Formats: sequence, structure tokens, C-alpha cells
Amino acid sequence: MCNNAFGLSRGVHVNSELMQNDYFRTMKHIIFILAATALTIASAVRAWAQSPDYDAWFTSDRLRVDFVLAGNADSQQAYLSGLRKECAWAGSHESLIDPFRYGEYMFEVRTVDGDTLIYSKGFSTLFQEWRTTPEARVVSKAYNQSVWMPFPKKEVRITLSERMKEACGTGRTGRFREIFYCTVDPDDVLVCREAPAEDYAATPLLVSGAMEHKVDLLFVAEGYTAQQMDEFHRDCRKFMEYLFSMEPYKSRMDDFNVTAVDVISPEQGTDIPDQGIWKHTALNSHFYTFYIDRYLTVTDYKAIADNVAGVPFDALFIVVNEEKYGGGGIYNSYALGTAGDELSYQVFVHEFGHSFAGLGDEYFTSEAAYENFYISDIEPWEPNITTMADFGSKWKDMMDSGKWDEAQVGIHEGGGYMAKGVYRSREDCRMRTNTAPDFCPVCQRAINRMIDYYCK
Repeated sequence: MCNNAFGLSRGVHVNSELMQNDYFRTMKHIIFILAATALTIASAVRAWAQSPDYDAWFTSDRLRVDFVLAGNADSQQAYLSGLRKECAWAGSHESLIDPFRYGEYMFEVRTVDGDTLIYSKGFSTLFQEWRTTPEARVVSKAYNQSVWMPFPKKEVRITLSERMKEACGTGRTGRFREIFYCTVDPDDVLVCREAPAEDYAATPLLVSGAMEHKVDLLFVAEGYTAQQMDEFHRDCRKFMEYLFSMEPYKSRMDDFNVTAVDVISPEQGTDIPDQGIWKHTALNSHFYTFYIDRYLTVTDYKAIADNVAGVPFDALFIVVNEEKYGGGGIYNSYALGTAGDELSYQVFVHEFGHSFAGLGDEYFTSEAAYENFYISDIEPWEPNITTMADFGSKWKDMMDSGKWDEAQVGIHEGGGYMAKGVYRSREDCRMRTNTAPDFCPVCQRAINRMIDYYCK
């Protein structure tokens, strides 16, 4: 059973509908929303209070759920495009319910009656970023996206929800609204069980323990030919060494497993469209995303998913065999950067901050394609920036503790691509510039919390 729920992402449709209805219909609508919100909160509290029994619901394998996201600046729809049983599940068997609720989307798995939440994960997508660009106001597009979960033993109900750009409740973080649901039967003969198309070699670079108790970081080769795999491994080791030279990763090195997967490309490099350079590579990465010179991404997410289908992981970093400066990072989707630029390692830790810990950009003077990415009366979900709409949910406790002075943990205007109305905690941080000496205490706390989540 499948269904799509359509609607406007910025709350415009809801407001116009209320204006057209009479008083009683309006009150009925408000009561329905409040009731639904109360039920959602109650369900989340119950789920967090007692983690589901992994062995009762899931096998040791993982399930890939492929979606197509389509729409424009005003609306979006989600469609199921495939289900695939893959290799071993690398994630924690204890941390099954997402406690952070970061991201622009929320993926949830419930019992088939919908009553019990047994798995959830927040994430963001390149498609959602595109929806905030000027192009999205004049054309509709479709992007594919994959989400992974433990493979279920029984039939379950999966849902995909979008974060609404509207204030809701005292938290004012924008509620999630369901845009898709379906049931998944693990015994369905049409759940793909094919072996990966390519059996790429996976090389362990750091082994610290059982993968369900570690952060399993996977480096993925892009733009490396078959003859360049030794170079790829050297590049990965340099990235790894740089990551663990910086806090809090330095102190948490024993909480990571690191692997490199040898995805082979026919040609070296990546696409640089504004220079007329086009390369045949495994993941079809490219610069000039949203017409921004330095923004390097992979638009075709299925290309990533197909090439990591045989390797367990928690977090992905795509190493692109190119000398040009650039990269990108999307929360719980992927991060990527070039290997040959003099600032490649600095870009790596910044972009990994986005994809792994959900950290937001703290700069506001560089070129960006986004319009109205943050709204002043809605608290951003990213833990290191605030609009002050709900500052108590951010680093106010750190300021009140007296442990740090204002130069280390304070309130500095400018962040999230906006000079006014968005604030960061310190004058400089690796989420603002590549020259900052370290991550600020607020970012370090967020990274540590994410590591703890994966290592339970």
C-alpha cells in the first residue's frame, strides 16, 4: 500500500486555506493539528524512553529504500522507486530512534499498524537545497535519493516527512509533515536481492572494534582509474590523519573504523561544466552546482548507492581525484571534496561537519545560490547556528555554565549565508573559515554527541 501527500513547503497553502474557511472550520482544523502534534510528540517520547529491541524487529542485513523527490520551490512529492537487500547493517543496535531530529526530512519505520516507532533517521538532500534557488521558482525537477535501515523481519510501515518552513509550538523549529508512506514486506519477491554490480575491493584503514559500536567512515573513490588505486589509498590516509589531528576527533579516534572502497572510473577527474570539461567517472560528480564555481556534488544519488551496495558504513566521504578547490556536504547523505588542492584537508573536515554532525555553515559573505534559506522566527535545526527564536535549545546552557568566556562561547551575528538575523557562537570556527584553528566548543559538543549516538 502506497500513498503520497502533497502540499506547499513554506506554509502558504495552509494560510490561504484558513482565510477561505469560516470560523468553525478553522477551529476544527486547528484542533486537528494540535491533536496530531500531541500524538507525534507522545509517540517520540515513548520511543526515546525505551529503545526498540533490535533482534525482535531486524536481521543483521540492511535494506536500501530508493526514492524520487520531485517538485519546485512551492511543492514537492516523493515516490518509492525501489527496495534492495544489501550487505551487513553497520549501525548501532541500540540507537535506533533519532534523538536529534536534524535535517530537512525524517525517515521513520513503524509497526505495520503505525502504533510503534522502531527506527528513525533525519537527513537532508541536494534536492531540498535546489528548491531554495531561483531556478526552482520557474521549473520543476526530480532528484533520486536513498535511505538505509536495518532489514526488517516482519512487515513494517515506512514514512517520509518534510520539514515545514513554518513556526509550530514553543520550539519553533518547523514541524515535520508526512509526504509519503508505504508498507514493506521483507518476504516480497520483488525486493531486489542482486549482488552488487561491481565487487569493488574494500581496504580497512583503521579498525577499532565491532562496527555496531563504532562510527564506520567509508572513503569512496571518484575519478580514480584502475591504475590509480594506490594513489587513492594514500589520499585517504592523509585525510584520515588530518581528521584525527583535530578535536574532538583526535580524542575519539578509537571510536572510528575507517575503510576505503576502490570505485574505479574510466577517466580521471570530475566535470567542470563552466570550463567545458566533462569526464566519464563512476559517480558523475561535477562542479558548478547551482551555478556556484566551487560547489562540487553528485546529483545522481543512485550512482553513489549502487557503488557502495556491498560495503557497510555509517558515513560517506567521496574523494574526488581533482586539483581544483571545492566540495560539498549534506547531512546524512554524503560529503565530498577534491584531493589535490592545497586546502583539500581543511575542506574535508568542514564538509564532513555538515554530513556527519549536521553542522550549519557559519559564513555569510561568500557566494551562495540560496534564497531565504533561514527564516527569522524559526529556529534552525543545525546545532551551531541560531535565529534566537528558541536559543534555549542551542548553546545557552554553555554560556550559563560559566565554563567558557564570551570569546569562546557567545553570540556573534552572521551565519547561514545571512549577515543579519542568524548567529554563531564564536567569531571563527572551522564551520566558518578554513583558517580557524579548530572547531568552536559548540561544534565540538555537537560532534561528540553524534559520535556517542553511533557508538552506543
